[in-house]
Amino acid sequence: MDHGLQEGSAERADAVAAVLDSLGLAPVERMSVTVGTEGGPEGAARTARYAALAKAADAHRARAVLLGHTRDDQAETVLLRLARGSGARSLAAMAPRTDRYLRPLLDLDRATVHAAARLMGLEPWSDPHNTDPAYARSRVRHDALPVLERVLGPGIAEALARTATLLRDDADALDEWADRAERWASRGPGALDVAELEALPRAVRTRLLRRAALAAGCPAGALTAEHVFALDRLVTDWRGQRHVDLPGGRRGRRSGGRIVVTAD
Repeated sequence: MDHGLQEGSAERADAVAAVLDSLGLAPVERMSVTVGTEGGPEGAARTARYAALAKAADAHRARAVLLGHTRDDQAETVLLRLARGSGARSLAAMAPRTDRYLRPLLDLDRATVHAAARLMGLEPWSDPHNTDPAYARSRVRHDALPVLERVLGPGIAEALARTATLLRDDADALDEWADRAERWASRGPGALDVAELEALPRAVRTRLLRRAALAAGCPAGALTAEHVFALDRLVTDWRGQRHVDLPGGRRGRRSGGRIVVTAD
């Protein structure tokens, strides 16, 4: 897949396709994608890449798409999200399986994967963007993680990846709890019963409030933890507040024993 973001990317894509052909893999498709601007350069490239993968998978009726993320990639993702103050679901980072996307190398470190490739006669290639300090992931990989290893000792990447696994288990359990709670707390799209919410732990309650905001039309990418915490205060610290402003022109209110999210 050619993202077209650097000089020589087309030639590199051709070379990769030639290697795959030489291995007897078929069909081999070489695709060019147009990378937009939404979500920053890394996010926009990821969006374009997954859209192209999904299109190819649909065309070939693929049951699975195998991705090459390693344990080091997982550790970098956890550290990046930790710096943003993310919650358990976000810190759980990449799952071994998400729908048809599988990550079979997620428990292996990058050095082991590269060594295995060389033993098979394949030469690993590193994207020049991976060493460009303009990108946050590059700075984490080449600056932050080595400093943590030096200050705290070896095994940081493995520990961060293990944290992601533990948090994924917790997040899955809380989401399941929220699913059950939603059945009796829901009072229609974007509306929840205050008394039912008050009886729930905060971790479950805020999940329901976030779902209510999304159901009412708040854009997922713009709805932050602070927005959800403000909705939560309508439940736990009610002092007659008029409303909470939310993304997408929505407002959250407490009215008639309910938390309701509506259009402005």
